[in-house]
Amino acid sequence: QVQLVESGGGLVQPGGSLRLSCVASGSVRSINSMGWYRQAPGEQRGWRELVATITRGHATNYADSLKGRFTISRDNDRNTIYLQMNNLKVEDTAVYYCSAGGPDYGVGHDYASWGQGTQVTVSS
Repeated sequence: QVQLVESGGGLVQPGGSLRLSCVASGSVRSINSMGWYRQAPGEQRGWRELVATITRGHATNYADSLKGRFTISRDNDRNTIYLQMNNLKVEDTAVYYCSAGGPDYGVGHDYASWGQGTQVTVSS
């Protein structure tokens, strides 16, 4: 099993920046891709929007609407991924979740590994 712990969320003004971290522990060798997803207020329970994913080889994939403002990175030695978020907007307010895919379920799958989430609030 893989355990994921996110950190770095908080309250930030529009135009500000935050950096989220997600540390994996447990069966880390089984992890392939990792990624960030988010659930905005009022969204259907359990539905999470793709933010970005990254493979062990550092190939990245982003939601089209977030390209240019968000950057995902990965430190395989530290079993950690990061999400640098710049020029934050009110609509970026959400709970951000980390996910890790393995041999059975890909990143973002309902049965993949998930963290508990970290709240990001963008407000003036």
